[in-house]
Amino acid sequence: MAKNRILICTFFALLSGFLSGYIGGQISLSLHSQKCQNQAWGFKQACSAWITPGAIWQGSTTGLWTGTILGAFVGGLVTRPQR
Repeated sequence: MAKNRILICTFFALLSGFLSGYIGGQISLSLHSQKCQNQAWGFKQACSAWITPGAIWQGSTTGLWTGTILGAFVGGLVTRPQR
């Protein structure tokens, strides 16, 4: 049972981490790209290209860490032995 519990917790942590990393990157990109909305068309494209890598990196790393920790916590709660 202990091996299955570790496997299930690891699966929850990784799945939640990757999913949260993707969602965090998208949210961060959306928020950072609002800074470029008041520019002319060419400057808006350049601003968006400049901001995109940093925004995705920042959001996905934050989401990855947060999702992994919360996923492991939920996995531990789900596989907790009954008393």
